[in-house]
Amino acid sequence: MKEFEEKFSELQADMISICMEYAENRADKVYVYASCEESIFSSKFFYLINNKYVKPHKMNDALEDGDKTYNVSTERQFMVLDILNEDIEKIQELCKEYERDMPTEMKLIYDVKSGNFKADYKYELVYTHDEIKTASYIFNEWFEEVQNNNL
Repeated sequence: MKEFEEKFSELQADMISICMEYAENRADKVYVYASCEESIFSSKFFYLINNKYVKPHKMNDALEDGDKTYNVSTERQFMVLDILNEDIEKIQELCKEYERDMPTEMKLIYDVKSGNFKADYKYELVYTHDEIKTASYIFNEWFEEVQNNNL
């Protein structure tokens, strides 16, 4: 039991860690969206920097005078997404190994200053049964919700 929880937590920590690395450890909060539905893996991430919610390619928009710019190259973003997707696959393997339900959706929030970590999970299909919604659609909904409510 404990072993599963530890491994699951380690993989989530790795997801946060790679996103922090992308932000050069200069973000106030990290938000990671991960989904796994019917063999479709998807991940996205965004940040709270200087009281602005920004997606990875827009991080330099949150800079204040004198702040060093971020390297927001597409190449670096894809490297992060690759690692996030690998972690989702590892979580899926872990769930199979321990005969646990695999979350279809994980929303991870890490508050850098307080060290608080929050995770929300869903286990039902979120978008594959919907004709319009995709993982990106759900991620953008979450981004707007967080932005509007300062979560």
